[in-house]
Amino acid sequence: MITLHEVAAIRAAESAHEQELNSGLLMQRAAHGVSVAVMNLLTEVLGKVTGTRVVILVGPGNNGGDAMFAGAKLLRRGVRVIAVTAAEEFHTAGAEALKLAGGLILPWGQEALDELRSADLVIDGLLGIGARSELTGCILEIVRATRNLHSMMVCVDVPTGVDADTGIVASEAILADRTVTFGGCKPGLVVTPGKEFAGEVQVVDIGISDSLTIFGGCLDAADVAYWVQEPILSDHKYRRGVLGLIAGSAQYPGAAFLATSSAVAADIGMVEYFDRGDDLAKPVIAAHPPVVATVADPATNERVNAWVAGPGFTGSDEDYGAVAAVLRCSTPVVLDAGALTIVASSPELQRVILDREFPTVLTPHEGEFSRLCDVPLSGGRIAAAKSLAKQLRAVVVLKGAGTIIAGPDGSLYVDLLGTPALATAGSGDVLAGFMGSLLSAAAAQSQGEINQAGATEVVAAAVWLHSQAGRIAAHGGYPVSAAQIAAALPAAVAAVRRPTRMSL
Repeated sequence: MITLHEVAAIRAAESAHEQELNSGLLMQRAAHGVSVAVMNLLTEVLGKVTGTRVVILVGPGNNGGDAMFAGAKLLRRGVRVIAVTAAEEFHTAGAEALKLAGGLILPWGQEALDELRSADLVIDGLLGIGARSELTGCILEIVRATRNLHSMMVCVDVPTGVDADTGIVASEAILADRTVTFGGCKPGLVVTPGKEFAGEVQVVDIGISDSLTIFGGCLDAADVAYWVQEPILSDHKYRRGVLGLIAGSAQYPGAAFLATSSAVAADIGMVEYFDRGDDLAKPVIAAHPPVVATVADPATNERVNAWVAGPGFTGSDEDYGAVAAVLRCSTPVVLDAGALTIVASSPELQRVILDREFPTVLTPHEGEFSRLCDVPLSGGRIAAAKSLAKQLRAVVVLKGAGTIIAGPDGSLYVDLLGTPALATAGSGDVLAGFMGSLLSAAAAQSQGEINQAGATEVVAAAVWLHSQAGRIAAHGGYPVSAAQIAAALPAAVAAVRRPTRMSL
């Protein structure tokens, strides 16, 4: 797992290593990481390091010092390095090291602009992780001058103009090819819109990880594999999980098919499709023969380990009744699409969710989120998702580029695999069905004792696999349909699944 750390935690960890901080050792480690990243990128793109031209953009703080120490290292490898300063005062030791190694320092002006335009690569050391406000003055001029460059761009710790904690981007910001960040990954580098400016993020260990507090994480294949283990010889269908699914309507029949297909793709014990007498059950089951129709009241259906409701709902009284029914169940519940609109307009259902003992998962896109919660997304997607999770004591999946999964216990995950392939009608229905299946399997394995923290990680694993399926589906080229994403889910699962000692 890639762990995420807020700026305050980084600062506290640096302070805990006061001797290394004061001696400049932390800065030297950071500078080494930047220089290696720059040399690697130069080699990848230009096939060489020696003889290349690098311009360093230097601000008034330690960020500029990191960049100039890195420049000194690059000069020793035959790179022509020029530092362009945005302020009269800048890091003294870094500047001395750069000049001693043969580098040139220029104040911002026409000569500096000409050098910037002719650079092979630019290092952004203007502002660091503490910057929050809009850019002004000379720094704003320099950032604007980078708009039309053809140079590669490497940012030190965070792109100038991007809030390291929230991912909020100023009106003008540096657009990076690669961001080299120190100590740990910052949340603002992995959530939109900041993610779109950070490029490839590389974390450099500067020796403070033992003192860092964790804010959240990004799952990797090893984390996800825990939730999709192969069945063992003694398993039976009820032990592998039973999902109850209420989806579809006359207006949106496809939602029922998509949610069912993805639920089946999760390879659980059984999927029960709730027959509401709307002529959807027969074609859904005909398309997915392993699926079983049920008319039993969800609240009394003891076979089901988790419920999904909402894909294809239109807000009818019958839909309201379905949402109310699943919320009475002693199981995890996933509410998606139309179910979210129903909850948003019903204080009574919101109170039910708040009082539930079992995990409730809400999966809004940004429009649905704004109806559920009055916290503006403009203040940062992470803060907004965490606020709703706390408000309703639910797991919130705020969908979008860099989907955020926030648990009511404060746990947080950000999905790194999001792809434009997922931006297609029905993709959310596929996610809901698949997510419900993983929750049902986890609940069955834990005999219904899955807690909020466990449910939050299962949901994050489902999001990860859904994104991976989108990537697999896109291998054949665009456009990609939701049906193709569902069809790619077994391959996504198989790619991470670890065999068990007792599996076939």
